[in-house]
Amino acid sequence: MNAATPTTKTLTADEVKPAAEALIEELRSREIETDAGRKIPVENIKLLADSGLLTIFRAKKWGGSELNMKAHVDAVSTVAEGCQATAWCLGVYHAHDFVIAHMPEQAQRDIYETNPHQAVAAVIGPRGKAVKQDDGSFVLNGFWPFASGNAASDWLVLGAEAVDQQGTVLDHIDLAVRKSDLICLDDWNVAGLQGTGSNSVKAENVAVPAHRTVSLTAIIEGQTATYADASSPALFRLQGQPALSMFVATSTIGSAKHALEEFKRVVPGKMIQYTDNISHEWSVIQIALAEAETKIRMAELLFRKAAEDIDDYAERNEKMPLELRGRYRMDVGMVPRLCRDAVMRLFTVGGAAGLSLKSPIQLNARNLQAASMHGLLLYEAGAEIYGRVLLGVDPGSPII
Repeated sequence: MNAATPTTKTLTADEVKPAAEALIEELRSREIETDAGRKIPVENIKLLADSGLLTIFRAKKWGGSELNMKAHVDAVSTVAEGCQATAWCLGVYHAHDFVIAHMPEQAQRDIYETNPHQAVAAVIGPRGKAVKQDDGSFVLNGFWPFASGNAASDWLVLGAEAVDQQGTVLDHIDLAVRKSDLICLDDWNVAGLQGTGSNSVKAENVAVPAHRTVSLTAIIEGQTATYADASSPALFRLQGQPALSMFVATSTIGSAKHALEEFKRVVPGKMIQYTDNISHEWSVIQIALAEAETKIRMAELLFRKAAEDIDDYAERNEKMPLELRGRYRMDVGMVPRLCRDAVMRLFTVGGAAGLSLKSPIQLNARNLQAASMHGLLLYEAGAEIYGRVLLGVDPGSPII
């Protein structure tokens, strides 16, 4: 048989959002525990696997649902209404299925035939060094921080600078590595997204066969064999960037919605200390709430438009023009900024009770701040790139 026997639950596009909504309450019951535990609980991973949400960005031949970016947005943003850390990891697991789809089929077989519910962690940026051997394999060394969700993973995809044995740079590549071949650290002690368990990993002279590699440059430029094959599923022909940025940004929408909902639940009826105001009758609260809801809605509209366009170009098997890629580098970075600013405003005016470590408002405010600091989501970087594109000069980044 040429593929793993599909034993995962598959979903249609219309089934994704209801499947995610069914998880919200249980995920909320553990979101504070998830943050304190510094990793995604095994119960949450099982929910994602059993519901079929884990594998919606995986090829059907490996038991996945083979859907699209719109389905990803429905799944991850909705899961984030229950627990952003869990949704963040779900989003990057989808991203890593996308990257693996551009590797040779034998690599996909190595990974997916070992476990049909495989949740692959990654740090796809070229932080390590891979020395190419005479037989085409690589010897990998390096240190990769921010490997979100790796506690649940048997495999990681790690980015490296590929060099020949004389040290000449050949390319930037991603390599699929068994976690058992890596050194996993316990160093994820942070102020936001702590529940993602984004501990660092190290590689010391790890041998990686040639078939478990792919050029990151080729993914960004749409030049892998998968892109060239007109029979490839459309979801694997998504524009490499903005797709990779979108995968890490999606959870911010649901996180902001969760904080907004919690604010509306706990704030009305409270006295504003040292004044005669009742919170829901105070214009400051009313304006802050209206502005927050509007920013979150703006963020979702921007994001869903990006998902619609990226799906459309993939379906037509066309490369996005540079100006549109630049726009979405900007817009995708704007989304977590809007969500963060909305929730930070609610956090500030909602009263000191929101400081409690049991409050979902403070938790999501911290998580949104952390998400806004991801390298692919830095607002100022995206704005500069888009501005340069609009002016017709070099974008100043290959990640566009």
